[in-house]
Amino acid sequence: MSNFQSKFDPEIWRVVSQIKSGRVMSYGEVARAAGFPRHARMVSKAMSRAEMSLPWFRVVRSNRSLAFKKGTEAYKQQRKLLSNEGVLIKKGKVIPLASDSDIQIDELLWR
Repeated sequence: MSNFQSKFDPEIWRVVSQIKSGRVMSYGEVARAAGFPRHARMVSKAMSRAEMSLPWFRVVRSNRSLAFKKGTEAYKQQRKLLSNEGVLIKKGKVIPLASDSDIQIDELLWR
């Protein structure tokens, strides 16, 4: 596939640009917020075409794991950038904040 900009990219980039520091969204959540439910792969492709100034590192997989294969430079960079914003990561997964709706009591007590 070529590196062209799709007509959906600007809306996806707008959503990603609004993810607050210290927070993350999954590819599916970004797709829904951009008006393209069930199109998480489209988000992934749009992110690959985005400018580096976009906070790409705040987008994670649906299970809250980091978006890249463990050990790769991209994985290390995403982990570092998220950690610098205060995001807690355990075993390659983002630990939800107390304000997140799916918080588990064990994670809150034992992090």
